[in-house]
Amino acid sequence: MLAAVTGAEGFIGSHLVEALVGSGARVRAMVLYNSFASWGWLDSLDRELLASVEVVMGDVRDPRATREFIGEADVVYHLAALIAIPYSYHAPHSYLETNAGGTMNVLEAVRSLETPRLVHTSTSEVYGTAIRVPIDEDHPLQAQSPYSATKVAADKLAESYHAAFGLPVVTVRPFNTYGPRQSARAVIPTIITQLAAGRAEVNLGALAPTRDLTFAADTARAFMAAAAAPLDAVAGRVLNAGTGNEISIGDLATLIASKMERPLILAQEAARMRPEASEVMRLVSDSSRLRKLTGWEPQHTLESGLDETIGWFSRPENLARYRPEALTL
Repeated sequence: MLAAVTGAEGFIGSHLVEALVGSGARVRAMVLYNSFASWGWLDSLDRELLASVEVVMGDVRDPRATREFIGEADVVYHLAALIAIPYSYHAPHSYLETNAGGTMNVLEAVRSLETPRLVHTSTSEVYGTAIRVPIDEDHPLQAQSPYSATKVAADKLAESYHAAFGLPVVTVRPFNTYGPRQSARAVIPTIITQLAAGRAEVNLGALAPTRDLTFAADTARAFMAAAAAPLDAVAGRVLNAGTGNEISIGDLATLIASKMERPLILAQEAARMRPEASEVMRLVSDSSRLRKLTGWEPQHTLESGLDETIGWFSRPENLARYRPEALTL
């Protein structure tokens, strides 16, 4: 089987590529074109593993490049997106072009090439602050940031292509993935890198919001489970991928500091706060549909996932990639 992965150079994308190669799949990976010949996080993977990956530089915003990349793939995993919520306040048009426009290009390519299956990536941010918990796939969509609005648009495009053209697309909606290689714009790397750097205070934004945290390897397995399930069971459907457990940002910081055996003084920094009406206060998933249709179950507890994540970030060569003193949008 040939699996084509867009956004392969990113945090989740690199974990998915790693898992696909481990499963025996042939992998074609699209990384965003750049003049530095950088493959993003793929550059950090084992060279023997990368020998099994066909890396293609391209951009999902370009229809021709997208179609040529997908080619004769048996399954497409579409992960390419702009993901940083704070930066979407500053550059919303770029999010629209990549997240909605790029998804349209993938959908059109899959349609014209008659690709057997497309696994489209959503985000729990499309739900906004929970109206009811746990959040199932029928929960109303509430766009509380330009980022989430463009992901709602992408999800609805995928839904429409299934309804209008019978496109074999299934949407996976991960809840707050974390783990090795995550950007410091996310809260767990922000906490770990500041503590590892010996900061007297850890600067964060809002401390009260809760999140359902899923380890990266479990999220990758959720994508693969959606690709392997009987098509008539999952085509046109949305599948939440989360643990069903929640923890506040403040309690999360306390837990990480305890595991790292570091003193913790929390400071809320205005620049890290979302606009009041844009903050998503509570996210906790009902992933029973994914579990029932595919047999997927998370294999990592928050405790074990954090241990592995802290271990990765604590290695000097990995920590050196980050700037704990800087605010990453």
